Amino acid sequence: MTCCRAQPPWQEEACSIDATLGIYGQYSPVDGLRQVGGHVLTAENLITVLRQVVAEWDRAVHTATVIKQGSLRTVSRPENTQPARRLTPRGAATRARIVAAAVELTYVKGVNATTLDDVRAASNTSKSQLYNHFPDKEELVRAVVAERAAQVLERERGNLQRLKSFRGLVRWRDALVQRNALQNGAYGCALGSLASELADQDDQARATLAESFVEWEGLLAAGLRRMRDSGVLRPDADPEKLATGLMAALQGGYLLAETAHDIKPMEIALDMALDHVKSFLTA
Repeated sequence: MTCCRAQPPWQEEACSIDATLGIYGQYSPVDGLRQVGGHVLTAENLITVLRQVVAEWDRAVHTATVIKQGSLRTVSRPENTQPARRLTPRGAATRARIVAAAVELTYVKGVNATTLDDVRAASNTSKSQLYNHFPDKEELVRAVVAERAAQVLERERGNLQRLKSFRGLVRWRDALVQRNALQNGAYGCALGSLASELADQDDQARATLAESFVEWEGLLAAGLRRMRDSGVLRPDADPEKLATGLMAALQGGYLLAETAHDIKPMEIALDMALDHVKSFLTA
């Protein structure tokens, strides 16, 4: 039975929140009271309680993880129960400028060394503009994580979605090495560097990064699976394990190159992982 029929404004709001949780009950349109667990709650208290439950439930689902096919996979957050704030074109442009500046600064300096004042100066925004969009650094860092993840995954989808040959895998390796060589390996992986700083500081950011790495590795596994299914790789090749090996070599190579300010360790790590894949070639 649904509770959403002609109701006072408070009741409509409570019903909307209530429906999100999948809890359906009876409201009194006269006195605005409801029995919950044997206790009577007023309309105002009911709305407050439901909002708190929604917030906790949202956080819990977002950070929940399950083991699936041998990989750690983060369960996605449900849609927000409250509509996102609509921005004017000018407001959206300001927000994008702030995020772009923060993405660049945190990549070069690191998250912990980047201050809100640094971002404000780099984005040419006032304090009121900055705090209007991001009330604290945590919110800004989460936006940075989301933006970097989107950028990396867009690039990797373009490189890997049509992967079906060992030559294509070598081209993928070369593109990553050449890109990192532009900074002499100094800054590491755009996602890996965030993970090293945020994994034990912000569960929401960590969950977003975990999802991104799972998708990235999944793109590799899908390409390797196409290679196996088309006969390029032997039937005993395990796409998931090979993809994990490639990702581990890539991230380890990024870290060693960053530490040495030399691209060579990254080349060696990836080449060894590719040699392992090559051992499964049918011809």
